[in-house]
Amino acid sequence: MEKISSFKAYDIRGKVPGELNAELAYKISRAFAKYLNAKSVVIGRDIRKSSPEIFTALSKGLNDAGCDVIDLGLCGTEMIYFGTPFLNADGGIMITASHNPPEYNGLKFVKKGSVPMGYDSGLNEIEKMILRNDLSEVAEVKGKVFQKDIMDDFITKLTQFFDSKKIQPYKVVVNAGNGCAGPALDALEKYLPIKMIKVFHEPDSNFPNGVPNPLLPENRQPTIDAIKQNNADLGVAWDGDYDRCFFFDEQGNFIEGYYIVGLLAKSILKTYPGEKIVHDPRLVWNTINVVYKAGGEAVVSQSGHAFIKQKMREVNSIYGGEMSAHHYFRDNYYSDSGLIPFVLILQLMSDEKAKMSELVGKMIEAYPCSGEINSAVSDAAAKIKVIKEKYTGGKVDELDGLSIEYPDWRFNVRMSNTEPLLRLNVESRHNEKLMNEKTKELLDLIRS
Repeated sequence: MEKISSFKAYDIRGKVPGELNAELAYKISRAFAKYLNAKSVVIGRDIRKSSPEIFTALSKGLNDAGCDVIDLGLCGTEMIYFGTPFLNADGGIMITASHNPPEYNGLKFVKKGSVPMGYDSGLNEIEKMILRNDLSEVAEVKGKVFQKDIMDDFITKLTQFFDSKKIQPYKVVVNAGNGCAGPALDALEKYLPIKMIKVFHEPDSNFPNGVPNPLLPENRQPTIDAIKQNNADLGVAWDGDYDRCFFFDEQGNFIEGYYIVGLLAKSILKTYPGEKIVHDPRLVWNTINVVYKAGGEAVVSQSGHAFIKQKMREVNSIYGGEMSAHHYFRDNYYSDSGLIPFVLILQLMSDEKAKMSELVGKMIEAYPCSGEINSAVSDAAAKIKVIKEKYTGGKVDELDGLSIEYPDWRFNVRMSNTEPLLRLNVESRHNEKLMNEKTKELLDLIRS
C-alpha cells in the first residue's frame, strides 16, 4: 500500500518542505474536516519558522470545507487538549515537531473532547483519503478564522490542581529552551508564591541555545549551572511544545522520568486515596510500591499515549505516567501536561517539607535503574528472540516488547516504533551493582 512518509504512529512529522509542506497541509485539513464532519477546529502552533505557513494552509483547507478555525496562536500542545473541549470544537490540531531539529515540523490531532487521534484511530483514514484524492467538497459557504486568546482560562483550569497557600516560597530554575513554555510560565507565575529564575525564556524560532530537548545530556548544563549559581531548590526544563517537563534536584542532578511517575502518584494519592494509577511496563517496581503504600491501585498499560489514555478511560484512572516524561490526568481530559507535574511536585515538596533529592533519593536507593538505553540494530525482532532464549527461568511478560522478571532484578527490551532501535531498561531491588552488571551483560548481547 502506498504511504505518506510523514504519517507516523501518533502524529504527522517530517522535514519541511520535503516531507511536510503547505500543499500537503492543505490536503490534510480538507480530509480532516471530512473525516470528523467538523464545523469548527482549534489550531495552535509552536515557535518554528515553518509554523505560520503550515497554519495558513491548514486554515485555508478547513475554511474551504466550510469549517471555522479558532486560532490560538503561539501555544503549547496541552492548550489544544484544553481548548478543544473548552471551546466545544469538533477537533484540534497542534502544529509542532516538539523536540525535533529546526528543519522539522509536525501536526498532532485530537477529536471532539480531546480524544486522541493516532495512525490506528483516524490518521490512516486521512492518509487513504489524500492518496485517493477523496477530499471534502469545497463548500458554498466557506468557514472563517477567529483569533482567540484562552491563556487566562487555561491557567485558571491549571489552578484546580494545586493550592498556592500550601506551596513554600521556593527558588526554582525554569528553562523554556526558547520554546513555547515562557508565556505560559509568565501567566502562571502570579498564582505561585515561588521565585522563578528564567533561563532561555523567550520563544525564538532560531533556537539559539539548541533544540529544546532536555533528554539530550548536552542540553541540561544551563539548567544545572543556574541551579548552582542561584542556590535554587529545584530545576525544571521543558521541551518545545511543553507537553513534557524534566526535573533536576537542588544539587543539579537530572532525575529519571521513572521516579517522577512515583512522585506524582504519591502526590495525587494524598488527595485522592484509593484511585487507580496507570503506568507503562518499562520500569515498574518503584511505581507499584509507591502506589501500594499510598493506598492506590497500579494498572499496567502498553507504552505510548494512545494506549495509556485508552487504559485510563477503561479503568477510570486519575493519573497515568510514562518514564518518557508524559504525564496524563483524568481531570485534564485524560491528556498529558507539562505544567501540572510542575505544580504537583512543588506541592509535594511543600507537604513533605523535603528537598527534591530527599524525595527521590529513597526511591533511587530502593529501585536503582539504568534509564532507557538505545542501541541501533539491523534486526530488532531477531535480537529480542535471542535475548528471550538466553534469559530463562524468569517471569516473562510480552505486553510491550519483552519483560523478564527475577526476584532481585528485571528488564524490558522493546523495539522503537519509528527507528531501527532496541530500547533497554533494567532495574533491581536495593542493588545498584547488580543492576549495572545486568545492564552491561544485556548491552553486550544486544550490540554483539
